[in-house]
Amino acid sequence: MSHSVAGEPPSAGRRAAPLTTAVYSAAEWDLLISLPGRVLVATAAPRPGRPDRGVLAGLTGLDAVAAGRASDSDLVRAVVAAIYARHDATSPPVERLADLVDLLAACRAASRVLGRRADPADSAAYRQWVQSVAARVCRAVPGPGERRLDQPATPADRRFLDRLGAALGLG
Repeated sequence: MSHSVAGEPPSAGRRAAPLTTAVYSAAEWDLLISLPGRVLVATAAPRPGRPDRGVLAGLTGLDAVAAGRASDSDLVRAVVAAIYARHDATSPPVERLADLVDLLAACRAASRVLGRRADPADSAAYRQWVQSVAARVCRAVPGPGERRLDQPATPADRRFLDRLGAALGLG
């Protein structure tokens, strides 16, 4: 019997991990489970025209990744479960200063993999979830002594989100 990440049985009609993950090669699966973290790091990294988000960005991004556990998509839930199942010693290091060109190329590659192998609804849910991680981080701007998560995106953030969305095939 399968169990959810928290150990309780999955809700009726939902599997803890989809059986369809077997259709992905090891390299494809690694791409799908590493992309949300890469997007988080790239979005949180200080860049000209973007506010310094500090620790708040990381916490917000982690929360956005974890929100995938409640997704209606089997694929998104399986990716989140795989992210949390990785041990620190076996996880590849996330580059602190992710190159935007490489990140966008990885997004395009993930979109191609999903287009070939995933159910269209799961593909859309995954790509929207990854985009939501970036969008939530962009709205996280620490104020003096407070956490503000509802800030409008700066022009630089909007350009970044537009490029990310295009690479993910969302626009």
